[in-house]
Amino acid sequence: MAVYERTYRSYSGELTPGWGRFLVLPRYAYQTVFQSRLFVAFLVACFVWPLVLAVLIYLPHNLRFLEMFQLQTADITNIFKYDAGFFFYWFMVPYQVVAFFMAFIVGPPLISVDLRNNGLPLYLSRPFSRSEYLLGKSAVMLILLSAVTWVPGLVLFAFQSYLAGFGYFREHFAVGIAIFVAFWIWILILCLLTLAISAYVKWKPVARVALFVIWFVFGAFGLVINLLLRTTWGSLIDIGGMIQVVWAGLFGIESPVQVPLWAAWASLLIVCVVCIALLRRKVRAYEVVR
Repeated sequence: MAVYERTYRSYSGELTPGWGRFLVLPRYAYQTVFQSRLFVAFLVACFVWPLVLAVLIYLPHNLRFLEMFQLQTADITNIFKYDAGFFFYWFMVPYQVVAFFMAFIVGPPLISVDLRNNGLPLYLSRPFSRSEYLLGKSAVMLILLSAVTWVPGLVLFAFQSYLAGFGYFREHFAVGIAIFVAFWIWILILCLLTLAISAYVKWKPVARVALFVIWFVFGAFGLVINLLLRTTWGSLIDIGGMIQVVWAGLFGIESPVQVPLWAAWASLLIVCVVCIALLRRKVRAYEVVR
């Protein structure tokens, strides 16, 4: 409607608070994500294994089960030692792969869609900074990855502490902290890596192939370097392997990858810095008026 007719009225509704403005992006992104029945089935399947582990934790405390099979609590606890190694090998390592496939499904289209349709200038021409834009896109994966990683991990730890008593919680308190910190390290790296690929590869299938190459091919290439040169330093390009080294340091157990802990931290830090630099260069308005 023409402005000169004086019938134009500016928006007078409720404004979104500045601190939560970035949450608008994940709200609409989830509408697209959950339209896929395959993704919904995958999300539901992610909670099956934690339920199995919860049953394994509960069995030593189920007297009826023990009497039925003429078992003692020690018979089960000798098989499943509910310590740092139990959570590391039975939950952390499998859900490292689960988190990757979650990012593999959700992450590639997040920024590429806006760049392909020239929508990024529309975001940044409003009171919406680059940091808020990236935070909003990251929140899409941060929330989903948290729901299938450290949240069920801490629930399992709390369940074991409740059944075993306060003495177990006091002795293994560091395990709960390690679950939270370890998964957040992996989540942040996945978010940065996936968003960087999404910003530079506009075609979703190619972006997923690129993420697959970085995860699997680089790991295999690092293994080839180790075999040819008879060294372990080739594993530095294996992001998944470096994550396990850092996780093992947090859990206080022996690392499955023979690389110094400081080198693993340095490798992951370089990946994060490179991804941030790529995002800073790619995610920007065509023209900024000051």
